[in-house]
Amino acid sequence: MLDLATIAANLELTPDGIWRCKCASPISYPDWGNDACFQVEDLSFWFRHRNACILEALKQFPPPGPVFDVGGGNGFVAKGMQDLDFEVVLVEPGPTGCANAKARGIRYVVCAGLGGAGFSPSSMPAVGLFDVVEHIEQDQAFLGLINSYLPPGGRLYLTVPAYRALWSHEDVDARHFRRYSRHELHQLLRESGLEIEMLTGFFQFLPPAIFLGRVIPFRLGLAKSGNHDNNRKMRAQHELRSSIVSRSLAWLQERELNQIRARRVVRFGGSWLAVARKV
Repeated sequence: MLDLATIAANLELTPDGIWRCKCASPISYPDWGNDACFQVEDLSFWFRHRNACILEALKQFPPPGPVFDVGGGNGFVAKGMQDLDFEVVLVEPGPTGCANAKARGIRYVVCAGLGGAGFSPSSMPAVGLFDVVEHIEQDQAFLGLINSYLPPGGRLYLTVPAYRALWSHEDVDARHFRRYSRHELHQLLRESGLEIEMLTGFFQFLPPAIFLGRVIPFRLGLAKSGNHDNNRKMRAQHELRSSIVSRSLAWLQERELNQIRARRVVRFGGSWLAVARKV
């Protein structure tokens, strides 16, 4: 059993089995986000494929100890890691996400932000940031903080959305500050003191659909931002109702997984997946 109090000065274990910060933590994520995601994650082709790609990266580049899934939301990625016998600690400032993660069976749930929890330097053997960095305005300072929690040889696993050209109302609603080019992400990781072991694109089939379905309406002013009926919107975007589309996507997704297994670099995709190591 991990005793998180030995590495985080401001955490205490509460009767519900969740480690909580003794002070409130700021949240850079919309209030409705975790609840909306929780309704679709288990059925969503997007969440399931992202999980498969992340888990394949962990197999290829194993963590040297527990993975701290920072900003891990409802614990969907953490559950996938835990089911493969990776030890994982979910760190999430949102109470809703933490409650959902605990209900999913995540053993170690920390309801706190990084700064508020008071983690000791070099206390995290591995860190996961899965679609988190785009929510942070000062991304380089944030990754510098992450670096300070990694010991030498510690690993960072990261996903972010790709290409500024794909910016739409979805990014505005999700409170993103940016989308990244491959070069920008490469430079950001290197300048944060991390050695890149893998940086590849995935969701290679999504950019045309995103451009047609989101970007063009957004630029023409036909699609409005706003959080009205977000659960319905999430379900519509993540559920596949056509068996033909589902089979086609399954083939494309398996192809991407094979590329990660072969450690083949892909320079295009709707998202980037990176593994980096503290030198």
